[in-house]
Amino acid sequence: LEMEGVITQCLSNGLFRVKLKDNGVLILAHISGKIRQRYIRILLGDRVIVELSPYDLKRGRITHR
Repeated sequence: LEMEGVITQCLSNGLFRVKLKDNGVLILAHISGKIRQRYIRILLGDRVIVELSPYDLKRGRITHR
C-alpha cells in the first residue's frame, strides 16, 4: 500500500513523522535499505513515497524521495 506524504519531523535512527497527502494522517516511517545504502538525505519538508504496513497503518517505510 503506497501513499505520498511530506516529512513533518525528523526523529533519531532514521525515523520520520510523515503527513500523508490523501487523508492528512501522521504516521511513523523509517528509511528503506536502498535509500540508506545510497546515503540519500531526507530533510524536513521533503515529499516522499511511503509503503504502509498492512498490519499497522500507523507505520511505514520510505521508499522514494
